[in-house]
Amino acid sequence: MTPLRQRLVEDLQVRNYSPKTIACYVLHVAHFARHFGRRPDLLGPEDVRTYQLHLLQVRHVSWSAFNQAVCALRFFYGVCLQRPDVVQAIPFGKRPKTLPAVLSRAEVLEFFAAFPHDPDRMMVRLTYACGLRISELVRLRVTDLDGRRRVLVVRQGKGHKDRLVPLSAQLLQELRAYWRRYRPGDWLFPGPGPRGHRSITALQRRVQRAVRALGWGKRVSLHTLRHSYATHLLEAGVDVVSVQQLLGHRDLQTTARYLHVSLRHLQHLPSPLDTLVATPAAAALGPTAAAAPPSAEDQP
Repeated sequence: MTPLRQRLVEDLQVRNYSPKTIACYVLHVAHFARHFGRRPDLLGPEDVRTYQLHLLQVRHVSWSAFNQAVCALRFFYGVCLQRPDVVQAIPFGKRPKTLPAVLSRAEVLEFFAAFPHDPDRMMVRLTYACGLRISELVRLRVTDLDGRRRVLVVRQGKGHKDRLVPLSAQLLQELRAYWRRYRPGDWLFPGPGPRGHRSITALQRRVQRAVRALGWGKRVSLHTLRHSYATHLLEAGVDVVSVQQLLGHRDLQTTARYLHVSLRHLQHLPSPLDTLVATPAAAALGPTAAAAPPSAEDQP
């Protein structure tokens, strides 16, 4: 490892960045340097601008990947090299605002039925019942289940935060039955090895096989169950602040986007068309006359 890369890794570690984020930042800076064939500390603002255009126009990366590269380069120049002039010249891309994919309650049951066997079935049901991220799910330990208080302890989720999620009586019963059958040791969902937990990649592949078998015409992943969990809670009348805490969101605005896909409020909004055709004058004229344009005599 070069001294420059070592410095980047250490600066990230002392700020308690996750190993996944560290690896991501190192990779982006390495790609930046490799693009020009020079050490990154010898490159400047114009080189960064050229590289950003390359990402968009040649590699056609997503806005998410683009902004990951921006974060990595801003950290590298701002923290490691102490060059704020370069940081100011590295703009973020404006990501398009999209609504999260959400399953109906009937579709959630169909999704469950695609996993008839444990432990896959238990993992899918637990994801929806507690709104877990896939990384949080696979890293659950048996000791994270508190049956007496009926809560699940989600340890060190995104942003290095612990949180509590309630366990329903039904879910707790299923978890106890799962434990009695499989007797997991440390990890709640152990992997094929003697000590590791279930692989994220292996679980994602299993989920994609199930989605293809269902024949749905929309993109669905395990994370879709987390979106559905949040939306269904809001539709059931749970306040948005409580949903924020259950999901472990730092920013309330992140949780508020689920309000846009919640049907509880939308289905009760009046339609101007219904109001128009329900007026006595429109009813007397009939639908054809009410919709006809004014005649020349009626126009001012």
